[in-house]
Amino acid sequence: MCAILLSINPIHVEKIMNGTKRYEFRKRACKRQEDRILIYSTNPISKVVGEAEVEDILIDDPETIWRRTEKKSGINKHFLISILKIGSTQWLIN
Repeated sequence: MCAILLSINPIHVEKIMNGTKRYEFRKRACKRQEDRILIYSTNPISKVVGEAEVEDILIDDPETIWRRTEKKSGINKHFLISILKIGSTQWLIN
């Protein structure tokens, strides 16, 4: 079992906790295969607030990632594209 600590904005943490955001998007994949996430809520909370199981890791271009995740992404497409480089490999945790 391998876990990773992810710093996440409190707005997104709330959506993760209430189930409206099922995916966490990141620019780079981990070097190891992670199966658990420790959720660290950034300022002003500044503490670990939860833990989640990694169901799947998807690596693809932003457009494909969006098509596969839009219903439970918890964000809009514009936000996703603005944080990810178009044409590069992306990953997310479900």
